[in-house]
Amino acid sequence: MSFTIAIIGRPNVGKSTLFNRLVGQKLALVDDLPGVTRDRREGEARLGDLQFIIIDTAGLDEGARGSLTARMQEQTETAIAQADALFFVIDARIGLTPTDRAFADFARKANKPVLLVANKSEGKHGDAGAMEAFALGLGDPIQISAEHGEGMGELYDALAKLMPEPVEDDEIEDDEPLSEEEAATRPIRVAIVGRPNAGKSTLINHLLGEERLLTSPEAGTTRDSIAVEINWKGRDFRVFDTAGLRRRSRIEEKLEKLSVADALRAVRFAEVVVLMMDSQNRFEEQDLRIADLIEREGRAVVLAVNKWDLMETKGGGAISGLRRDADHWLPQVKGVPIVAVSGLMGEGIDRLMQAIQDAYAVWNRRVPTAALNRWFEQAIQANPPPAVSGRRLKLNYITQTKARPPSFVLFCSRADAVPQSYLRYLTNSMRETFELPGTPVRITLREKANPFAHKRKRPS
Repeated sequence: MSFTIAIIGRPNVGKSTLFNRLVGQKLALVDDLPGVTRDRREGEARLGDLQFIIIDTAGLDEGARGSLTARMQEQTETAIAQADALFFVIDARIGLTPTDRAFADFARKANKPVLLVANKSEGKHGDAGAMEAFALGLGDPIQISAEHGEGMGELYDALAKLMPEPVEDDEIEDDEPLSEEEAATRPIRVAIVGRPNAGKSTLINHLLGEERLLTSPEAGTTRDSIAVEINWKGRDFRVFDTAGLRRRSRIEEKLEKLSVADALRAVRFAEVVVLMMDSQNRFEEQDLRIADLIEREGRAVVLAVNKWDLMETKGGGAISGLRRDADHWLPQVKGVPIVAVSGLMGEGIDRLMQAIQDAYAVWNRRVPTAALNRWFEQAIQANPPPAVSGRRLKLNYITQTKARPPSFVLFCSRADAVPQSYLRYLTNSMRETFELPGTPVRITLREKANPFAHKRKRPS
């Protein structure tokens, strides 16, 4: 059973910096602006030989009931309830504040072991603030610098006393290579992306059946890319909620730039990307830009048209219209799955999850070599490659080099002369023949070696 620790404290004391230090990656956004973290984020942490689950939380702060600040506080309270122990972090350079004292009482009432962490203790300015922390009555403060990695040994010693005894090595089964069947049951990594306020967090909350992620009518509520585990009909998914992606010209604040970069990392890490669009304003320029980004990253794509409950016309004609619009505006992923959903009402959720599984299967598909060769001959006969500069192109053969996404190498006589229009013809023909809708298809051109290239031309 994993030991879980929640990092708590007022805003801007360095909780996310400590979280990143313990997980060994820059997963949580860090900025000088207070209140960057809003949702709670979990990660697998390591400190020496200690392994545990760490939860980064929003800064403890007071807010009116129902406000975004109050709901951030609720997320923190949930994290505290889940934790086995708490890291109560203060800023040693500033010293104790009335907010620190108020929330020290809050941490004490949680009835969990608490380690008092005086962060930003590097240099002489941190000593005085750390000494003030004795007044909180939470034990000796552990002086650290999460940014520079100082004091981690002292933190290790204190944490080791709280954690359960490790399991002996002979009780752990040896890891064995995963079979194909076991690999097929691994969680599918899914990123939910889209413009701000498209309803991404609301959808994930409905999948989870709880208010796990903060939602608000205000655009830009989500900042970090938060991962949650979901099981749907026996299949596991690891779903990443991301910040809304606006046009680059509209991104001015440093914090939003960090949020967008975090969302783009989630896309690169994902296997399937769900692009959410607002049913009232679908296929806008930014939607098309995001879809093109997903295709260029080589990820499987699923389109989710959200807020379908607000549509006046919902019949088969409306769905057919979505299909036509998707194929018109996104020819690079022709046949992409498109699902009408309502994250708020729960409409279309089953269809969306099935579409994700289907897109994942297509993304992993390998085409049998014999079938690929038959298709290639028929495609060339039906539409021979054009002549370029008076010389006809010779296409020799094609082979699949990998899946995820399906990628092929086409051997030909003059790779630089093959028109892009002919490659699009081959790609679309392959999609239709081998049922590869929506997924990116890569065709790389390679010139076949000339067996006479080594022979020198005789002088005339």
